[in-house]
Amino acid sequence: MKKDIQIPEVTDVAIAVVFEYNAIYKTDDWNVYIINKKAVDLELVVIVSQGFSDVKTTSLFRKKLDVLPANSFAKIELIQPELFKLNNRFQVTFFEGNTLFEKTFIFKENTIKEGSLRMIPQLGKRGILAN
Repeated sequence: MKKDIQIPEVTDVAIAVVFEYNAIYKTDDWNVYIINKKAVDLELVVIVSQGFSDVKTTSLFRKKLDVLPANSFAKIELIQPELFKLNNRFQVTFFEGNTLFEKTFIFKENTIKEGSLRMIPQLGKRGILAN
């Protein structure tokens, strides 16, 4: 039975942490974005995030998007710099057509830092892409 289950591979979807200026509060913030590089819409997108290490685990954060249009992106959450010393996991589940997809993206501990920022063309901002 298990051999009959097909688990499709997720491509052209990414999670990025971006360092950007917040004009409302006049602060530099770290924000998490989901990027859809596909030519089709993603439906019922659910993102579950959590920070963890050997000795500490944060609470779960859940975000749902009804639709993430083709070739677009959406801001998911603000992430506090105190969490950068933890591994940060983002589990993304979505429908593409009638097929359910799932992928886990991870930012390893201490990899989110200003020295690692690179231009992310889809966002037009500097950030770090998850593995």
